[in-house]
Amino acid sequence: KDKYTNFKNILLILSSVFVVDKGWFRSLFMHKVDARKDAHSNLLSKKETSNLYKIQFHSVKPECLDAYNNLEAEVQNRLHQDQDFPCEVVGSWNTWYGEQDQAVHLWRYRGGYPALTECLQKLRANKEYLEFRKERAKMLVSRRNQLLLEFSFWNEPLPRKGPNLYELRTYKLKPGTMIEWGNRWARAIKHRQENDEAVGGFFSQIGDLYVVHHLWAYESLESRQETRNSAWQKAGWDVNVHYTGKMTPTTTALFICLGADDRMIQAEDCWHGHH
Repeated sequence: KDKYTNFKNILLILSSVFVVDKGWFRSLFMHKVDARKDAHSNLLSKKETSNLYKIQFHSVKPECLDAYNNLEAEVQNRLHQDQDFPCEVVGSWNTWYGEQDQAVHLWRYRGGYPALTECLQKLRANKEYLEFRKERAKMLVSRRNQLLLEFSFWNEPLPRKGPNLYELRTYKLKPGTMIEWGNRWARAIKHRQENDEAVGGFFSQIGDLYVVHHLWAYESLESRQETRNSAWQKAGWDVNVHYTGKMTPTTTALFICLGADDRMIQAEDCWHGHH
């Protein structure tokens, strides 16, 4: 009887340990990760500005591409110059390689989400803009967009002397790696700024999540190759590529060609893309 009582007491003690520690045995085999203390938008974005960006991808009917470009350019220029709308066009292009007959537009809203909301409300009440949307819809096959924030360590995309080739590199990250990506690139970006090639860096907030866009500028494809090759000669660049490469199973590179008036708002510019 004493042996049975002792054995019973041991079981009760072990049971209480599991209840109090909530599975201490399981914790021996699990890697503990400190919880993130804040949202990506607060940890990675710029504090001194409240810019919000929207990137649009429009698949256009091939026979409607010229008419689409003319119509889009007219409306974009009017919105870009109208002070009553808190938005501006950063860039607008067509694809040449990759997905054909595609238009890509990048908008900036100075003032963040309130500016976006104000702009949408005004556009919904604008009969001329609603007619434009109806006419544009006849030319489209599909469309999608994303809302983006700027990485704090990237410079804001601004007009520059041209002509230039612009490369948009898009990365689909594994969930949970965005903070590490930002930390790695915050240290590595210095290796890619010597030729003023870094234009802008963004991460998605609404739309496809865990997506990063890096925008670069080069004088030519030859200049791009030389600039990228020189980065490999700098200590630490190889480490950044090694670790960030593990975070993104999917990468897309698009090349943008702008005309002599390099303001990044030309609808008829060319966009070269490959996967």
